[in-house]
Amino acid sequence: MIIVGFDPGLATLGYGVIQTDKRGRAEMLDYGIVSTPKTENLAVRLCLIEKGVKQIIEKYKPDQIAIEELFFAKNVTTGINVAHARGVVLLTAVKECGNIFEYTPLQIKQALTGYGRAEKIQIQHMVKTLLRLNSIPRPDDAADALAVALCHAQTNKFGKLFSI
Repeated sequence: MIIVGFDPGLATLGYGVIQTDKRGRAEMLDYGIVSTPKTENLAVRLCLIEKGVKQIIEKYKPDQIAIEELFFAKNVTTGINVAHARGVVLLTAVKECGNIFEYTPLQIKQALTGYGRAEKIQIQHMVKTLLRLNSIPRPDDAADALAVALCHAQTNKFGKLFSI
């Protein structure tokens, strides 16, 4: 099964592509970012995100797509822009694939480390370990997207609980 994970962002949207076998063992196929220039207006940036997400889905033809749910920290303005980007990812993903699953940051941390309040570096090390990589994927947004995909792979048997 091929799973694409997305870590939503307006300036930098992370993606990670993994493949799992029947035993649940995951292998990394690709990871990276879709970036948008800060000099462009919001509408153009959202179009660039749609184009990037569509290209990833067309290239890998995933069976399922996992997306991190939005988490508001302190900056509400940034959160609103990320929500716009996330909406474009959701819309594009449902149109192109249809099998969409959402996970909170706490669920992702819990699935990868067994501890819902794990630090970012702990998640990154687990991504490296679970995918048998030589180094932690960079940038952080791509590593986060791989974590989302791994979370889905590990909780797939409960998939109906997280589908939208």
